[in-house]
Amino acid sequence: MVKVVIKKSDKAGKKLMAVFTKDDGRKKTTHFGQATAPDYTKTKDKAQRARYRSRHKKDLQTGDYTRAGFLSWYVLWGNSTSQRENIASYKRRFKLS
Repeated sequence: MVKVVIKKSDKAGKKLMAVFTKDDGRKKTTHFGQATAPDYTKTKDKAQRARYRSRHKKDLQTGDYTRAGFLSWYVLWGNSTSQRENIASYKRRFKLS
């Protein structure tokens, strides 16, 4: 099983980072979200979320849940205005711990 920890990014210009750890100890870090841009968890604007999702639905075509496009879609622009709820939903959807 893959474990993921999502926290504030230490990379300039990025909001959050996800650290994925596999059972064998290998890690992958993905930074995502433009630090200066508003997102659905901040604005709570459903029309803005719909526009974002329309522009970025191509990001999901890779099928790789560790990519920044997936993380932004589900965590920053998810179904809830709560980042915590979106993270929990993301973990459930992709069977992560």
